[in-house]
Amino acid sequence: MPNWGYIWGIEMLGNSVAAWALAFVAFLLTFTVLPLVKGFMAARRRRWQETSRTHPVAVEMTALLIARTNRLFLWVVALWFASTLLAFPARVERVIHTTIVFSFWFQVGLWAMAAVRYAIERRGRRPGTATSDPALSGSIDIIVFIAGLTIWTMAFLLALDNLGVQIKPLLTGLGIGGVAVALAVQSVLGDILASMSIALDKPFGIGDSLAVDDIQGTVEHIGVKSTRLRSISGEQIILANADVLKSRVRNYGRMRERRSAFRLNVTYDTPPEKLRAVPPAVRAVIEAQPNTRFDRCHFLAFGDWALQFETVYYVTVSDYKTYADVQQTINLAILERFAALGVDIAFATHSLHTESSPAKGSGTKRV
Repeated sequence: MPNWGYIWGIEMLGNSVAAWALAFVAFLLTFTVLPLVKGFMAARRRRWQETSRTHPVAVEMTALLIARTNRLFLWVVALWFASTLLAFPARVERVIHTTIVFSFWFQVGLWAMAAVRYAIERRGRRPGTATSDPALSGSIDIIVFIAGLTIWTMAFLLALDNLGVQIKPLLTGLGIGGVAVALAVQSVLGDILASMSIALDKPFGIGDSLAVDDIQGTVEHIGVKSTRLRSISGEQIILANADVLKSRVRNYGRMRERRSAFRLNVTYDTPPEKLRAVPPAVRAVIEAQPNTRFDRCHFLAFGDWALQFETVYYVTVSDYKTYADVQQTINLAILERFAALGVDIAFATHSLHTESSPAKGSGTKRV
C-alpha cells in the first residue's frame, strides 16, 4: 500500500505534492465556476434583448460587464488564485505579478469600452422604441475611437504604475512629444476635433441629405477625419470634417415638410370672372392631392406680358421624389382645369416694329 503521507510530502519546484494538488483543484474550480457564471449572464442578457424587456441600468450594466469578460482573464484569475497556494522564487513571482497586472488592466479597458458603447446606445435610443437615433448612429464610431484612445492610454499607464514604473517622467516626455506632434499635424487634429464636435452636436446623421456650399449629397459615413457624401450623380464626395464645420450646411434630411411656390401666367385677354375662378380652382387641385397642405393662391402682379398668379403649398413629407410626383400631378391637373374654364396659359411674346418710307408704306410686325 502506497505511503500517501510520504508521497504528499515530496517537494517539486519548492512545493509539496499536496500543495500542487490543492492548487490544481483550486485552478479547476475557479476556471469552471467563473465561465459558468459568465455564460449564464450572457444567456440571460440575450433573452432580455430578444424579449425587449427593460431593467434598471445597474442590472443591465452588470450583466453586460460579466458577458464582456475575456476568457483569457478568467484563466489568469484562476491561475492567480492557484498560485496563492504555492511558493515560487522571486523571479517567477515577478513574472506572475506582471502577467496578472497587465491582464487585469486589459480587462478593465474592455469593461470601460463596453460601458461607453452601452451608454452611447442607451442615450441614442429613441424614447419608447428599440431603434436608435440616426443622428447619433453615425457618430458612434467617432466617440468610441476617442474614448478608446483615452481608456487604453490610461489603462497602460496605470498598469506601469502598479508595476512600480515611474510614469511622471513618461508623462512629461509624452507632453513634450505631443506638442511637437500637434504642431506637425495641425490639420489632422483639426479634423479630429471637428469630428468630436459633429459627434456631440449632431448637426446631421447617416442618411441625411446635405447641401454644403455648392455640393449636395447624402451622408454615407462620418469618420474621424472626413465625412463622405454620395452625390446625386452617383460619385462619392469626401469632405474634411473641419471644412464641413466651416461651411454653411443645409440639412434637407431634417425637413418636416417641403414648401413649394410657383407662378401661373395667364393671358391679358382673360375676362375678370375667369380670373376670379383661378384661385379656387388651383386650391381644389392641390387639396385633392395626398400629403399636401394648401397655403395661398393670389393674383399678385401685372407682368410685362402676362397676369401673374402666385401659388404656395406644402408637401407634408420631406422625400423629394414624393414632392416631384405631387408637383407633376398638380401641373397636369391645372392644365386640365384651365382648359375646362377657358383660361389660357400665357407665353412670352415680342413685338418687332419696322419703319419704312411713306411710298412703301409702314407697318408693325408681331413675332
